[in-house]
Amino acid sequence: MNKPLMAKATAVWLVDNTTLSFKQIGDFCGMHELEVQGIADGDVAAGVKGYDPVASNQLDAEEIKKGEASATYKLRLKHNPAAEGEEKRRGPRYTPLSKRQDRPNAILWLVKFHPELADAQIAKLVGTTKPTITSIRERTHWNIQNMQPIDPVALGLCRQTELDSAVQKAAKKRAADGDVMTDDERRMLVSTETSLSMGDEPRLPSSIAGLENFSLSKSDDDDDQPQREVDADSFFNLPDSNEDDEEEDR
Repeated sequence: MNKPLMAKATAVWLVDNTTLSFKQIGDFCGMHELEVQGIADGDVAAGVKGYDPVASNQLDAEEIKKGEASATYKLRLKHNPAAEGEEKRRGPRYTPLSKRQDRPNAILWLVKFHPELADAQIAKLVGTTKPTITSIRERTHWNIQNMQPIDPVALGLCRQTELDSAVQKAAKKRAADGDVMTDDERRMLVSTETSLSMGDEPRLPSSIAGLENFSLSKSDDDDDQPQREVDADSFFNLPDSNEDDEEEDR
């Protein structure tokens, strides 16, 4: 299915000027409905000017009316030779300057919640380099202490459809190689919706770093130590007054 020209800008215009559902807009523009919701919330495509698909002869106004009347109606794109192959990206992914500082956080999220992804897949999704991915995997990145995992879809670095496709390919390759995902790895897999609802992970202040494993509970080693018997009466035995006077004379 062909997409309209300037798909993201078209989605911005449809969000601002129609009452179409996120799924209808996503299907028409080749985007995931959560990505369209991000546009509505202002988290995705911030600053992108809407592109009118009706004025550009890509969509009939009647199609919009039909879509607004029925949430199950799928908009039909008018044939536009210039839009053919629009979904095919040529060359490496370009990441805007405003988004480049978020790439390490996105890489950390992918490494944490999708360990089955290869470095080449992560590099293609967020537009980064393999040395950067390796440093984050091995936690040797210079800013690793200040990084927190953030979904790349929420950051606008990739589409949900692209992420889902990469995860499916990685899972199929892993199954073909005979590797079985462990329970811990399976529990780490989360959806974008779940990821967006997750709060920031609490961080320990640097002044008490390294005390995570400190415990006040009684250890097994303490059981091996001999216990000194304490007589309760000894707490009430006070020294004789004569001994105190002798000490004062000295």
